[in-house]
Amino acid sequence: MISFFTNKPLFKIAAAAMLVLPLGNAVAQTQPDAKMNVFVSGLMKKMTIDEKIGQLNLVTSGMAITGSVTNNGVDNGIAKGQIGGIFGLYGVENVRKAQDLAVKNSRLHIPLIFGLDVIHGHRTIFPIPLGMSATWDLDIIQRSAHIAAKEATAEGLNWVFSPMVDIARDARWGRISEGSGEDPWLGGKIAGAMVKGYQGTSLKNADAVMACVKHFALYGGAEAGREYNTVDMSRLQMYQDYLPPYRAAVDVGAGSIMSSFNTVDGIPSTGNKWLLTDLLRKQWGFKGFVVSDYTSLSEMSNHGLGDLPQVSALALKAGLDMDMVAEGFLNTLKKSLQQGKVTQAEIDLACRRVLEAKYKLGLFDNPYKSLNAENEKKDVFTEENRKAARLAAEHSFVLLKNANQILPLKKSGGTIAVVGPLADNKRDMLGTWVIAGEWQKSVSVLEGIKHVVGDNVKLVYAKGANITDDTEFMKRLNFGPGMVSLDSRSPDDMIEEAVKAAKKADIVVAVVGESQSMSGESSSRSDIDVPESQKNMLKALAKLGKPMVIVLFNGRPLTLTWENENAAAILDVWAPGTEAGNAIAEVLFGNYNPSGKLTTTFPRTVGQIPIYYNHKNTGRPYNDGPTKFKSNYLDISNDPLFPFGYGLSYTSFGYSDVKLSKTNLKGAETLTATVTVTNKGAYAGEEVVQLYISDPVASISRSVKELKDFKKLNLQAGEAKEVSFTITPEQLKFYNSQLKYDWEPGEFIIQIGTNSADTRSAKVQWKK
Repeated sequence: MISFFTNKPLFKIAAAAMLVLPLGNAVAQTQPDAKMNVFVSGLMKKMTIDEKIGQLNLVTSGMAITGSVTNNGVDNGIAKGQIGGIFGLYGVENVRKAQDLAVKNSRLHIPLIFGLDVIHGHRTIFPIPLGMSATWDLDIIQRSAHIAAKEATAEGLNWVFSPMVDIARDARWGRISEGSGEDPWLGGKIAGAMVKGYQGTSLKNADAVMACVKHFALYGGAEAGREYNTVDMSRLQMYQDYLPPYRAAVDVGAGSIMSSFNTVDGIPSTGNKWLLTDLLRKQWGFKGFVVSDYTSLSEMSNHGLGDLPQVSALALKAGLDMDMVAEGFLNTLKKSLQQGKVTQAEIDLACRRVLEAKYKLGLFDNPYKSLNAENEKKDVFTEENRKAARLAAEHSFVLLKNANQILPLKKSGGTIAVVGPLADNKRDMLGTWVIAGEWQKSVSVLEGIKHVVGDNVKLVYAKGANITDDTEFMKRLNFGPGMVSLDSRSPDDMIEEAVKAAKKADIVVAVVGESQSMSGESSSRSDIDVPESQKNMLKALAKLGKPMVIVLFNGRPLTLTWENENAAAILDVWAPGTEAGNAIAEVLFGNYNPSGKLTTTFPRTVGQIPIYYNHKNTGRPYNDGPTKFKSNYLDISNDPLFPFGYGLSYTSFGYSDVKLSKTNLKGAETLTATVTVTNKGAYAGEEVVQLYISDPVASISRSVKELKDFKKLNLQAGEAKEVSFTITPEQLKFYNSQLKYDWEPGEFIIQIGTNSADTRSAKVQWKK
């Protein structure tokens, strides 16, 4: 117990009595915690209406700002009990000072909750989430979240605004980088792994943080791929394609949810009662609290829902519990209560949920539970954490092309030209959303290559191009100081330098793509090519006729038609994080055989967007033959450049036909589908074996196929293994036109393969 509570014995400090699942699972509760209820009820009886409303107010410290509005008078607000939590503040000393104000100077000593955007690591930065999803490795993903939690708690945090689980099918949307791609089933599995990694076996653990699942809901469906834009879709599409990852996170015990900026059925999410109460709480049984996104409460006025008092009342009644930055609750709810626009019960309910979160985190037992200066020194940015980040990066890389087995490169002899604006670059290794990450400590690609080859390979380097030559575009990218800059030389001089370097070399490694600020929040792009300045360099290099390996940095699928036609190899490394250069070099030179698979479809051109593998069929599907009066383009193929699930290896894998344990089933019987996978190449390698199911005849139009399972296996050269999947009616279920989740009897096509477009299949009849 903390001694200052004994000064004014207003209440007893209660220990949590939570049902904890076995190791590896997240915190869960089967029934309301009786001790928590007694404690919170006792505390609330002593609270004034101002203190209750204060608990609903989340402010930014100004240390790390992720929007255009900040809060003033934070210290005074804490002492008055007008603030429930702070985000953007971290570091033991900083957090301790703020917590002291709350627990020593406020009337009831209620501790603050401290949050931060910890998205893909805290100090040690892992690959961006889209890259992490390409590992198809839930253990690696869960471990990355646990390491992030351990580092975050070592610096005083107890709440992270992650995971982002929004399904995204439009690569123009910048925040596609922050999610896990386009598939609802895989997105749900990754969401669950992230929540488990953050929250651990008990939220009271010193190294556990409360996850905040975002953005609820449908945020990835923004029209035109434009940030903060309108979302409009049917309930059926919501339930089938967009809501499953949020539900998966709730099912494993996520402690909090963040409302999204967009509308749902015409009503902004932050004030949407159907979304926040009927669906989230009544249908799904969510027991945590809901926080708004940055000023999304006040922004409801821009949506046309009324002034600040009106939208604040609407949000509270809808089920919003905490207001981030807008201070709408703080400044309007008391008057709205007096006017009868909100009720005391509604304020009490929101306050209770915030206090319960603090209780679950153990902050009433010990408001300083994670504040340990020694841990801040020994648990942050450790060698062990960096090794984990390096391993995750290696597993996230997707080999898109490897003509004539140009990769892996030889570790001795010859000359390699390493060129491009991202080659000798530390800042852009980390990618988007790295609030506490220190880019100066990251490893550049050039450094990583030198670490691997030493003096055994001659290296020549040239920058070759700017990230962009467009000065207006550059202004938009530089929302932080010095993020993108122009070289003092002309673009022609830089290209000439790259060509001279390439002429001296046997192979060219061109490190190009998006900079840190070209993807992420408020980073939508209408043109998703490699920037023109860099492509001009690539075109000049291609004219030399030497093998060119492209190392591609990107926070989204890019249109790579020219690159695919002209490069010998393309290795997509996303934004790999702190250990970027080391991980890239390990893969380029064959110390690790790439095994990543795409979780988003890569279009041939932006005109194909939205494009995704699990689309519906049309009445006039185009397959082959005449193109008129079919669902096709006149100028390009319907097919993507690289399909969902795609990724090459330095070896090759062969698949046998699919063997089924039965071809006729009934009711709750179990089907086993088996293939033999053979490593036909000269390298040991990992393969992600993917299971898809098609339902050709149903009461509604179904997706052409849906991912239902996967297994990752490691095969030595020449080795073969049987891979079996167990299928039950659960994998056959879908939401019908009445939004009932069920399956219908009939024929099903079982497909197993290396990606969504390359599978072996077998048919089965399944009766109810």
